[in-house]
Amino acid sequence: MNKNTSTPIRRGRPPKIARENADTKALLIRTGLETLTEFGFSATGLDTILKKAAVPKGSFYHYFKSKEAYGIALVDAYDSYFIAKLTHYLQQEDVPPLERIVNFTQSAIKGMKKYDYKRGCLVGNLNQELNHLSDEFKTRLMQSYTAWQNQVKVCLNQAKQQGTIASHVNTKLMSEYFWIGWEGAVMRAKLTKSNTPLTLYTEMFLRALLT
Repeated sequence: MNKNTSTPIRRGRPPKIARENADTKALLIRTGLETLTEFGFSATGLDTILKKAAVPKGSFYHYFKSKEAYGIALVDAYDSYFIAKLTHYLQQEDVPPLERIVNFTQSAIKGMKKYDYKRGCLVGNLNQELNHLSDEFKTRLMQSYTAWQNQVKVCLNQAKQQGTIASHVNTKLMSEYFWIGWEGAVMRAKLTKSNTPLTLYTEMFLRALLT
């Protein structure tokens, strides 16, 4: 009797190699975001992130050609998350425009409290390391700020249309001013481990809109 030498048929679902690869890349992104919102990019060794994620270095370079490429991918991921958050708070049509801004800042305060003021804004953290970043990296950071500023500007324009803020307010400049001051308040909150800088800045920003 001849033995059947054909390859056995695999039962069940096929192996999800593509899914596993996607999961590994997502894990690297998630671990990087968790690490770099707390520690500096330049000071954090790649080995630290790989050890935390339990991913071998060879796998890392399969997805990212360099640490800088990885860093830009992290900014992309953080930016997507943050734009979604801003959209959620600043485009709520059933909430008065200035109240939307307050709701956003309160959410940010709650988030910083949750992590004992150790984590901040990834883009803001990277902004402290400009001397170690390439022009491409700097351009990517500025693109994030521009997109965030536009979200605040739209919200302020609606407040002006409703007569909530002074008619002479330059919403473009004030939206830029908001993020310049907010990032500083976040850094101070990390230093003092207190929400006071964030609350104070929010109050003073709103007052400036009414004068």
